[in-house]
Amino acid sequence: MTEHSTIPTGRQTINGAEYMADTKGALVPVSLIKPENLLEDEVVRKIAGYASDLSAQVARFKAHTFDDLGGFEALLQQEYHVTKGGAKGNKTFMSFDGLMKVQVSVADRIDFGPQLQIAKDLMDECLNEWAADARDEIRTIVTRAFNTDKEGQINRTEIFMLLRLDIKDDRWQRAMTAIRDAMRVVGSKTYVRCYQRATPEAAWEAITIDLAKA
Repeated sequence: MTEHSTIPTGRQTINGAEYMADTKGALVPVSLIKPENLLEDEVVRKIAGYASDLSAQVARFKAHTFDDLGGFEALLQQEYHVTKGGAKGNKTFMSFDGLMKVQVSVADRIDFGPQLQIAKDLMDECLNEWAADARDEIRTIVTRAFNTDKEGQINRTEIFMLLRLDIKDDRWQRAMTAIRDAMRVVGSKTYVRCYQRATPEAAWEAITIDLAKA
């Protein structure tokens, strides 16, 4: 690992004595702090320092990546009057030997309008009428779909699962139409993913830069 930037020790010297601020901001003489607490402070500052530097490196990597790909595409446009990618901005760039690739994907952020409540009412009507005949898994999906998360957002994944259910009831079909009408694209986010493989016949493996997946 590369050397990280200087990490503040959290200590300050007053009249020749060292102090550290506690969680309430009060200055405590270092000599009165338990050794295990000082050790924990040192370890946390070291790890957080590396994490901060790594985060900055990832941010620079992302910026350089978009600059490099943008420059390449500008050259293609200038020299050959062609562009990479599909209508939504999804693109794949490949090394000459086919062993490395960079994918740029654009994902829409979707919100739902007031039609969603109409869909919920129609589905509740169906489930109430079907009563015992309604499959438990359908009830579970509907319940999960409309249970809001901690940010007050509905469960989008479960909403999309509802659209895949093959139910012929006219009210259910109208509910699905209401869900589709409720969908609104409120923005998009661009992702860059890098892959590599040992041979042209091998499966692609993601080059992981996500700490949770490393």
